[in-house]
Amino acid sequence: MSNRRDFSRQIVAAGAVLATPQVLLAQTAPAGAPLEGQHFVRLSTPASVSLPSPDKKIDVVEFFWYGCPHCNSFEPMLEGWVKRLPADVSFRRVHVGFGAQHQIHQKLYYALEEMGVLATMHRKVFAAMHASSNRRQLISDSDISAFGTESGIDGAKLVATMKSFGVNTKAARARQLTDAYKIDGVPALGVQGRWFTSGSLAGSLERMVAVADFLIGRARGG
Repeated sequence: MSNRRDFSRQIVAAGAVLATPQVLLAQTAPAGAPLEGQHFVRLSTPASVSLPSPDKKIDVVEFFWYGCPHCNSFEPMLEGWVKRLPADVSFRRVHVGFGAQHQIHQKLYYALEEMGVLATMHRKVFAAMHASSNRRQLISDSDISAFGTESGIDGAKLVATMKSFGVNTKAARARQLTDAYKIDGVPALGVQGRWFTSGSLAGSLERMVAVADFLIGRARGG
């Protein structure tokens, strides 16, 4: 099993989802219900949560990486699920920064957010890396700048923003939260700083969403 800090080029190229979840004893649960230690992990030390307003009480986080083919495949499903989330759920994305390449894409994500163009550019980044006939790695300043310009934004400003204090701060906080949730592979979903699930744990991306719904209900019940 590969360490999350040392994803090999071969595994990245193959698009493997890596996870080394904590081994916990499954708790007693109703028949068919997700099991702790099998379908999701309970954190021994809760992670921080984000509660932006009084009516948003349950914090849900997607951990992802632009270069992950499974994250790309999951994105349409995720967007549909997010639209259906109840009003008492606050959803946010966190781009992981396991290694050097992940951290470049992490800063790209937060730079797009800082520039106020994330809503229009998010899917374009996935498409450039996974859906086009000439797939791009987007790891050099020149390639990222050219991609930005071709996509209708200021490419030079995008690269400069990636190196800004604000983006570096957001990236550092993202890595802290990833560590707090003990995330080793993506995509993964964290709920209320207390549990996380993944495709590997749940058995599929579809099942991961169902497990997250179960955990949201558990968070709602206190």
